[in-house]
Amino acid sequence: MTMQATMDETAEIAPHHPDNAARNRLVIAILLVSTFVVFLNETIMSVAIPHLMGDLGVTASAAQWLTTAFLLTMAVVIPITGFLLQRLNTRPIFLLAISIFTAGTLVCALSPGLELLVAGRVIQAVGTAIMMPLLMTTVMTLVPPEARGKTMGNISIVMSVAPAIGPTIGGFILNNFDWRFMFYFTLPIAILALVLGAARIRNVSTPRYAPLDYLSVVLSALAFGGLVYGLSGFGESFARPDEATAIPLWLPIAIGVVAMALFVWRQLGLQAENKALLDLRVFQSRNYTVSVSMMLVAMMTLFGSVILLPIYTQNVVGLDTLQTGLLLLPGGLIMGLLGPVVGRLYDRVGPTVLAVPGAILVSAVLWALTMVGQDTSPWALLAGHMVLSVGLALIFTPVFTSSMGSVRMELYSHASAVLGSIQQLAGAAGIALFIALMTIRTAALAAEGVDPVEALAGGIRAAFLVGAIISLFAILAAFFIRKPEGGMPGHGGH
Repeated sequence: MTMQATMDETAEIAPHHPDNAARNRLVIAILLVSTFVVFLNETIMSVAIPHLMGDLGVTASAAQWLTTAFLLTMAVVIPITGFLLQRLNTRPIFLLAISIFTAGTLVCALSPGLELLVAGRVIQAVGTAIMMPLLMTTVMTLVPPEARGKTMGNISIVMSVAPAIGPTIGGFILNNFDWRFMFYFTLPIAILALVLGAARIRNVSTPRYAPLDYLSVVLSALAFGGLVYGLSGFGESFARPDEATAIPLWLPIAIGVVAMALFVWRQLGLQAENKALLDLRVFQSRNYTVSVSMMLVAMMTLFGSVILLPIYTQNVVGLDTLQTGLLLLPGGLIMGLLGPVVGRLYDRVGPTVLAVPGAILVSAVLWALTMVGQDTSPWALLAGHMVLSVGLALIFTPVFTSSMGSVRMELYSHASAVLGSIQQLAGAAGIALFIALMTIRTAALAAEGVDPVEALAGGIRAAFLVGAIISLFAILAAFFIRKPEGGMPGHGGH
């Protein structure tokens, strides 16, 4: 017991002292294995949406809730993780997160239809929501500033390989087995991560008292929930125009906007006494604000594109789920291979010279996708996705590292929670927006008597056009990202 107390005391005094190196590597390695599991779970589902639409007899707008509900739950839960990371030590919070995720995976595997499947995805999301800020905060605490780019680059190998192989594994499973086997595949890996963590993970943080403001939790849920539900309802209403909606479409959006304003006002009042659920003083760093703004735009376009590409490849081009997975595989592997290179470059040259060309590449691919049709070659799609992946690799490591390094050490948990919340809200909003635009345009073309497949292609082109326009803002933001000043942790630049 005394030995453990000494370890925790050492962690408090010098978290990245050389004497702690072996312990730190082990903790980060276990967190990475667990992150791999939750990322794999997310991307296995990406190719399954068109398959599930047919298998469960639901529309694209209804099926999107398998992804939107996941992202929305994360956006609601992640703000609370700032509180959890302050109150709980590394080991109990890790075990809590991976246990909840494993339980959600089991519910998904046993679900008979869409409703319970969505419920299982929500439970999975609660575990995932805790895992991501835990990983980011732990890395920022344990790794010295001069090595953070390299470490984030190494993390991106795992965070890229899982998305790369996920669609391929998902496609293989859907071609040969029932869709529930996607979860039967993930379940033993999640259990292994739980057992490994229970046996080997050590406490590396120092818990401190942090109050939980229940009103902030409620306002956060209403704000994020109202906005995403309103956008999704907008798309659903065009998918099924004959069905009357129970509530006006503007109502949840209005509730979301008002709740968000009240949430921000409440946090500004509470943060002076260090009682905020999300401490918005992280935005006093201009670099953090610019980085988060770029992440918001990138995530909207990324998640919107990821949901549309499988619908396009399977329902317009005519590829099956396995072919779609294989088409997305090289791009993901490229992201993984580039991760360490981009990380080392970040440590040497900073984020701007990486993020600017990355944002330009992403935008160029989205503009190219506005011209896709029934006769577009799968090889052209493969090349486009590979270029998109290079662009994203150049964006994500620099943006994550520079944003987190720009705030004081005591605000790391809040910075990772704010970044995660905005990231998930942007992803959910991007999916809802792209599906809504696709559905509206497809319905309009079908009403004009256009062939159904060509009408769908037209709807997808319209959605990519909006994504391409949004991506221009990411290019603008990339010019203003700077490497945090100062070498000591807790003295990030502004």
